[in-house]
Amino acid sequence: MLLRESTRPDHDRVDAAFARFDLGDPVDYRAFLLAQASALLPIEAALTAAGVQEVVCDWPQRRRASRVLADLADLGLATPKALEAPQLGSTAQMLGALYVVEGSRLGGAMLARRVPAHLPCRFLSDADSSRWRSLVALIDHELASPASQAAALASARAAFALFEAAAHAQAGVRVP
Repeated sequence: MLLRESTRPDHDRVDAAFARFDLGDPVDYRAFLLAQASALLPIEAALTAAGVQEVVCDWPQRRRASRVLADLADLGLATPKALEAPQLGSTAQMLGALYVVEGSRLGGAMLARRVPAHLPCRFLSDADSSRWRSLVALIDHELASPASQAAALASARAAFALFEAAAHAQAGVRVP
């Protein structure tokens, strides 16, 4: 798949940026969730505003904003300042952003194992591989032209950059 191969360096940078958070440590876990929320919330809002529900009919079930906000609320944390979302005006751009968001959902399932049982973990525990498979099939179908592939790739890279920036912004901020 073009997106996976072409965004491997972006994905690796995001993984490295989030690897500094020890999810077994409550302070680091709070910072991790704040970073995730500050990137995820604006991307989901941009997808909704762009009309993603016309591209993926199960968009309401795919959204995870309420899960991360509930975890933050359980920890006594307010909604973090949202970063600026990428522009998502086309189906290809939406699919690029969805690729990143849905990929993070799969990664979250593995990360959830590192969160102590006494901490809320709705956000990371929301994994459904069937959603990933349906998205990959849709991407393969929709991104047939070089122009649509380029648009999706640029959007995916912008979404990865947003998550990376969020991780770096929270890395130095420890929320007790």
